[in-house]
Amino acid sequence: MSSDSEKTRRRYDRIAPYFEVLESVLEGLFFSRWRKLLWSKARGPHILEVGVGTGKNFPLYPQDANITAIDFSPKMLEQAQNKRDRKHINVDLELMDVESLCYADNSFDTVIATFVFCSVPRPNKGLQELYRVCKPGGQVLLLEHVLSSNKVMAAMMNLMNPLIKSLVGANINRQTLKNVQARPFQKVLLDPASGDMVKLIRAIK
Repeated sequence: MSSDSEKTRRRYDRIAPYFEVLESVLEGLFFSRWRKLLWSKARGPHILEVGVGTGKNFPLYPQDANITAIDFSPKMLEQAQNKRDRKHINVDLELMDVESLCYADNSFDTVIATFVFCSVPRPNKGLQELYRVCKPGGQVLLLEHVLSSNKVMAAMMNLMNPLIKSLVGANINRQTLKNVQARPFQKVLLDPASGDMVKLIRAIK
């Protein structure tokens, strides 16, 4: 794990017990709706969730799939494990860094992540790993906030990014859609529900 990854992991370990409370307002207003929309597109018998966090997506898991979920923060994964056990969710949870996945090539029908690549220190390396473990004809589904296309807003986001990153380990100026388009996917589709700063991305390998 890189030094940047270690710093980010420590930040998420610290906030893990309070994470759902911290995001509760945004979750109720926006995030929950977008999560449901993204997970409705999940297909296939083998699904990998990257950045499971506290297990917010557990209620959206397809009932007929074998699901593996990973996170690189032990404390976040502990929250997810407790929720899994309380609610009897059928999922295998593993401690793992998206930049170095311990899975064979072409392992999963769907690889999915929600609000993860804002905090991955080397996002292109992480995206390449998602591409690698996705089966040919499979899909990578991402829900991510990105840098605004508005020049004034983008300048403000770039200015604020160092402070936000130091507080919570998340970058608000990532260009995840462009990074996905730079990978060798057959198709990269943008859901119509996407906005200027939030993108629902479906990439087909």
